Amino acid sequence: MVKQIGKGRYGEVWMGRWRGERVAVKVFFTTEEASWFRETEIYQTVLMRHENILGFIAADIKGTGSWTQLYLITDYHESGSLYDYLKSTTLDTRALLRLSYSAVSGLCHLHTEIFGTQGKPAIAHRDLKSKNILVKKNSTCCIADLGLAVKFISDTNEVDIPPNTRVGTKRYMPPEVLDESLNRCHFQSYIMADMYSFGLILWEISRRCVSGGIMEEYQLPYHDLVPSDPSYEDMREVVCIKRQRPSFANRWSSDEVQTPALTTHTCEVTLFLMDIRAAFGWL
Repeated sequence: MVKQIGKGRYGEVWMGRWRGERVAVKVFFTTEEASWFRETEIYQTVLMRHENILGFIAADIKGTGSWTQLYLITDYHESGSLYDYLKSTTLDTRALLRLSYSAVSGLCHLHTEIFGTQGKPAIAHRDLKSKNILVKKNSTCCIADLGLAVKFISDTNEVDIPPNTRVGTKRYMPPEVLDESLNRCHFQSYIMADMYSFGLILWEISRRCVSGGIMEEYQLPYHDLVPSDPSYEDMREVVCIKRQRPSFANRWSSDEVQTPALTTHTCEVTLFLMDIRAAFGWL
């Protein structure tokens, strides 16, 4: 363990060294054992490894009779979270596409069931936000923090929901979670909830992209509509009752993305963005 680099509601994150390499060590509070167990279980799922999902190294429990520490050891990414990265970095259209496409590639792998003797279940994240996506050295993203993930067991048509008491982040909760109308027995409901949250992340990324010499300062979604630490009621009022959504800057409507190096992905990302906009009622 070298130095602490972060702290959250689940515990602390440290930068450590293992076999001469830097690693990230997530140390869970003992009250968060269910989250530690779930995240470890998800990372160890067969065929889970993907370049856009945080690389898992090991998990361990250390302690004596009087204290216990729950460790989750993963790849270390010095750029930190997408939230940190966007606060200090301005983007061109190439960088915007690179971040967006890599993040959705990780989410797509998570959501996709892989059939076979050694298959992978479909998994929904349930706590997507810019703080739970990390930026790698090559300026692509990987998805992290899987402690709330749900799995779909297709053989029995069962939704495997973790038995912990944590909930997602209120600011990123979709309307059907805020008004408690989400069908908990239907796995596709969780996929759709993830897509709403991911749409807000795309909005965060897009604000930091320069077009026509203009960009916006970094802000969290709904920054102008709710307090810095909104309650359920704050978010329900804005999202469900008033049906408000983050606004698009005028410049986004007229800007054409022209990035020759990413032309194979441009159409896919554009269509994906349009799907998100339609889901939000922005089109």
